[in-house]
Formats: sequence, structure tokens, C-alpha cells
Amino acid sequence: MSRPVAYTCPDSLLDRLYDGADAGRWPVTRAAFASALARSVEHAGMSDDAAAERFLEGLHLADLALATACAEGSVPAWDHFVEKYRPMLHRAADGIDSGGGARELADGLYAELFGVSDKGGQRQSLVRYFHGRSSLATWLRAVLAQRHVDRIRATRRFEPLVEDGEAPSAATVDPPTDRRGLLGLMRRAVSAAVARLAPRDRLRLACYYAQNLTLAETGRLLAEHEATVSRHLTRARQAIRQDVERQLDEAGLDAATVDECFAAAVEEAGRFPVAEWMGSHESRKAGAGERSKSTRPVL
Repeated sequence: MSRPVAYTCPDSLLDRLYDGADAGRWPVTRAAFASALARSVEHAGMSDDAAAERFLEGLHLADLALATACAEGSVPAWDHFVEKYRPMLHRAADGIDSGGGARELADGLYAELFGVSDKGGQRQSLVRYFHGRSSLATWLRAVLAQRHVDRIRATRRFEPLVEDGEAPSAATVDPPTDRRGLLGLMRRAVSAAVARLAPRDRLRLACYYAQNLTLAETGRLLAEHEATVSRHLTRARQAIRQDVERQLDEAGLDAATVDECFAAAVEEAGRFPVAEWMGSHESRKAGAGERSKSTRPVL
């Protein structure tokens, strides 16, 4: 649930996040960036200001600043967005449909992203739904994958049933896109991936994600420099993601459904019982209780 009272980012924190995101590059006003941060906090349902601060510091702030500028109609921001992300979306579209059928979906996203339709006298841009938990590239791929799945579903409503004794091809079988099912797949895949990590990597993850310690606190606990902790966490996240992608691929999921699995996990980041993923032994070492909830996206 969203917090009942609108979140207001403290000025000192806002200044630090604004500068860290280089938001003035586009430019994005501090007021617009503060509103974007507040939407992210409220969407995540943070329960207190300390948790909200940790959550905000873990966001992809530069991407959030760019998305905010695009939503506000900044021409430099939009030019940069098209230059950087249009090729990526085309590659993602080709991965979904090598025949080129998904490219029109990728191109069609730009109208929604830019917000060409007016409502109540204001542009309604799709990028306002980007909250910074994942990278902007990951979010865009997930949106594209969902559009592809939606089109498949709409098309299949009008396809004839197969004849008796005729085996349906993979192209005529609906992918498992039920949200609860996707989250279940991700939980099992992430749990297995975490279990295959080295014990110290699991303990480091438990400290940072299950117990919500800062990088500095995790470093003090493990006698490591803060930069070392960050580097090892990045390496562990990459290993988990590769392992999860391999598991989902071996389970027979296509690229669009894999993207949707990651999108479901990203949307639920902060609500999953991450301590369970870390394994009970590592959670006890880190002091994680049953109520521990991560406010940081693992993937």
C-alpha cells in the first residue's frame, strides 16, 4: 500500500540525490525531481523516513532524472533518450521476434513515452510510471515485452481451435504470464541461484538486502572496504541474474516471458521476503528477522 501521507524529500537529501543524478544536465527542476522521488517512495510503500532514504539512495537516479525530464517535455532529454534507447529497443524487439514484427511495437512506444495525447490539458507520458528501481533500459524492455504479450493474446482470441489430434506448436501456446506464477518462478530461480554462490557472497547479500545494512556497515561487519563490498555485490548480482536467466531458459520460457518475469520481480522489489532467498543460515548471521524486507532491487 502507498503511504497515506505524501512523502516530502528533505532538502539536504534532495540536494545530494539531485547532484548525484546530474539532473541539472537536462535540466530538471528540483521540484520536478522531488515529485518523481516522492512517487517512487509512495509506489514502494515505504513505512518510515529512514527506510525511504535508504530506498532513494539505491535508485537508478540518473535514469530517473532523464525520465523525469522526458516527461516534462525537455527537448535535450528527449533527443538523448532517442539516441541512446532507440537502438536498444530495436535490438530487444529483434530478440522477441527475429522476423521484425516487434519493431513496430518498439517504434509505437515512442508516442506513449513522449506523451502525445493530452488529458486535462496536460501531456500524459508513459515514463511517469518509471520509478527508478530498475535501470531505464530494463524497464523499457519489460514494457516492450508486455506489449508483445498483449498483442499475442489479442490475436489468439480470433485464431481457430486446432483439429483433434493436431499438436499445437510453441507459437500457439500462451506463455505463463500470470503474475503470481511469474513471481513464483522468480522466487525459486533466485533462491537456487543464491544457494550456488560462495558462502561469503551469500552473507554479504544477506547483510545488504535482508538486513538493509548500508555498504559501510556491511564493510565494517565483514572487515572489507566499502568499495570492495560494492564491487562484490555487483559481481554477485550479475551472477544471480545470469543464473536466473539460464534457469528460465531451461524451463522453456521465451525471451518475452523472461523479460516479464524480471519486470514482475522489479515491480515487487521491497515486498519480497528477501531473507528467505538468502537462506536461513546467512540470514541468522546477518541478524535478519522474519520481518526484514529489502528496499533494494536484487536484480
